[in-house]
Amino acid sequence: MVDLCGINIDNPIIPASGTFGYGYEFAELYDINILGTFSFKGTTAKPRFGNDTPRIAECPSGMLNSVGLQNPGVDAVIETELPKLSKVFNKPVMANISGFSVEEYEEVAKKLTQCDQIGWMEVNISCPNVHGGGMSFGTTAKGAAEVTAAVKRATYKPVIMKLSPNVTNITEIAKACEDAGADGISLINTLMGMRFDLKTEKPILANTTGGLSGPAIFPVALRMVYEVANTVNIPVIGMGGISNANDVKEMMLAGATAVEIGAANLINPYICKEIIEELDNA
Repeated sequence: MVDLCGINIDNPIIPASGTFGYGYEFAELYDINILGTFSFKGTTAKPRFGNDTPRIAECPSGMLNSVGLQNPGVDAVIETELPKLSKVFNKPVMANISGFSVEEYEEVAKKLTQCDQIGWMEVNISCPNVHGGGMSFGTTAKGAAEVTAAVKRATYKPVIMKLSPNVTNITEIAKACEDAGADGISLINTLMGMRFDLKTEKPILANTTGGLSGPAIFPVALRMVYEVANTVNIPVIGMGGISNANDVKEMMLAGATAVEIGAANLINPYICKEIIEELDNA
């Protein structure tokens, strides 16, 4: 049992936002109630188609993605996605929210607060794939604190701020979030990267750059989780390249209360189930 910002979860394994949809797709493969919880797809106030394709580029020990927060919008999530989820998942779910203004974050949080299924608000101020939104708030302590305070005004549910590694001083930003009322911190989101197609001599991704995830970023994530966990007095959720039970153990040694597993879900949809079983048998 793990206490995550005042809510008990059965284990520390949480599929990361953007890699687990709204849950019910994975419920066709296994009973997702074995998870601690999961963070659903990043949700904005209005529907978003996302970035142009290609959006994915493979690279050694990882992948680049530039999806761009494709989602049906918060109203459709409440009216369609959450009722479908309730048929297959009987635990509190983590809502991942994003926005292009402080007011949008506040609006999305306010609407999702009315949903009994929502346990936590994971506030994405770290998306590197959207122009003019997301990461622009997470690159300064002032911007991060402003969004934190706004979401805290909009909800009584625990607020977890998801931070970007693409900054100079991540501990300063984490501390600013804590001081502004955050109940937890999650990190890291993807690192900025790019690849070229040698035939066309142009970037592979239509967006030119994308977020690097997968085992390649694990040591960076581990270091940042360690630094933040030793700076703040609120729970830290560690993520970034976790792909096996030993990675989970390292994250916990670094100070994480729970972990999120992202890119590994796209390679092996059973990975979270397998890790939970391995940890149970250890």
